[in-house]
Amino acid sequence: MITEPTAEPSAGEIRLVITASALGTVFEWYDFFIYGTLAASGIIGRAFFPAGNEVVQALLAWAGFAVGFGFRPLGAALFGYLGDRLGRKYTFLVTITLMGVATAGVGLVPSAAAIGFAAPILVLLLRIAQGLALGGEYGGAAVYVAEHSPPGRAGFYTSFIQAGVAGGFILSLAVVLGVKALMPADTWAEWGWRVPFLFSVVLLAISLWMRLKLSESPVFKAMRAEGEIVKNPVVASFTYPGNLKRMLVALFGIAAGLTVIWYTSMFSVLSFLQTTMRVEETTAQMIAGFGALIGVGWFLLFGHVSDKVGRKPPIVAGYVLTLVFLFPIFWLIGGAANPGLAQAARAAPVMVRGPTCAYSPFATKQTDSCAQILDQLSKKGIAYTKAAAPDVTVTIGGRLVADTSPAGLDVALMAAGYDLTPVRPAARDILIILLGILAITGLSGITYGPVAALLSEMFPPEIRYSSLSIPYHLGTGYFGGFLPFISQYIVAKTGDPYSGLWYTWGVTLMALLVTVWGLRETRPR
Repeated sequence: MITEPTAEPSAGEIRLVITASALGTVFEWYDFFIYGTLAASGIIGRAFFPAGNEVVQALLAWAGFAVGFGFRPLGAALFGYLGDRLGRKYTFLVTITLMGVATAGVGLVPSAAAIGFAAPILVLLLRIAQGLALGGEYGGAAVYVAEHSPPGRAGFYTSFIQAGVAGGFILSLAVVLGVKALMPADTWAEWGWRVPFLFSVVLLAISLWMRLKLSESPVFKAMRAEGEIVKNPVVASFTYPGNLKRMLVALFGIAAGLTVIWYTSMFSVLSFLQTTMRVEETTAQMIAGFGALIGVGWFLLFGHVSDKVGRKPPIVAGYVLTLVFLFPIFWLIGGAANPGLAQAARAAPVMVRGPTCAYSPFATKQTDSCAQILDQLSKKGIAYTKAAAPDVTVTIGGRLVADTSPAGLDVALMAAGYDLTPVRPAARDILIILLGILAITGLSGITYGPVAALLSEMFPPEIRYSSLSIPYHLGTGYFGGFLPFISQYIVAKTGDPYSGLWYTWGVTLMALLVTVWGLRETRPR
């Protein structure tokens, strides 16, 4: 095993390394998140996944989002191999180029109305390319910055990579809002939404210009000079003594936990505001984007804190706090986002009774009248409870609804105080929502801020890129990437707008137990 260089780089070198790596991370995650930002508003579903059913359409759009995450582990193995064999710098030059081209490609795919099933197929193929690219990007950036960091500063310096992930989400919202403001609503709906995808070409040019100015990692230079390059770093990651356990802890204890908290703090908040709470689309995007922006400081703060107290304590504390405060934070946001809807749900709860009520969110047409009613309520984001009964009936606030057709149900809901028109929260309520977002991003920052340094320190330099990337992208790809899809399905199935949070809660509990059991402190003493 080689001895890692301890010479401290100059301040100018550190600034260039952090700026180029962090901005590249922002741009690459912008490319990946722009799909999710537009999927939350329904545009992706309408353009590429027409299904004749809004719930199915949304689920298919989020499934396309998940596909990109599903291929991240393969990209991690491929580019991890190249990063450990050929170098950190040139590997993530390749990944960012692949990401930029694939993102622009999504903006050029004709709609399903124009080319039929070829449209979703092409979009899914481009999402796969994005997933492969992202699988190599994060590990390369994290390792590159960590290997340039002087002793005692790796947590703070690599936290800019973590903040860059949030920055990609914020940039995606900012570009969407900016483009929407420059054109009429009809133009945006028809073709304007493609512009943020095509904007990726500009970001790609900036990223390549900055990253070409970087030099190779000093640790990799030392490995190459001493002949310590591993022949097959992917295989070695699984056979190196003690490394398999470290990878499993990184997967189930670190990556899975931090990513479900992060995606809940970003995409779940945005989707919750837009769909469940009926906040006007642009208003919801502005609130979520500003909340995420002011929350970026958490990542830098807790990366710095981890240099002082270690990597493990903040992560364990963040998991515990998430288990305690996740639901109360969302109750706070929900109550402030649409007080009238929240009040109606409390004062006039919806009860659906029937003999079976076998509702399937994936079905284009429900099989019985009870399921059809649940389908209507689910599409509107109305909370409901079910009970077994010989006949199909609906009560709202204890009052029987005589006409349960879609039109009759709308009339009954309106009469009970359920105003389903998009709302713009009052200034006081927006401040409460931002307080809730700041709290949930704080939970994300305390668990995510120290992670790039932690993962880099967990693994030997010879196999670091591969050993870090594979479990990280398995965890984020599958536990995190499928979060919007799974949580949306749970909400649609149960009728409880908060029930999707149980997925985040359960994965966080698993991550806490694995971390307490298996994670050893990694911060150099």
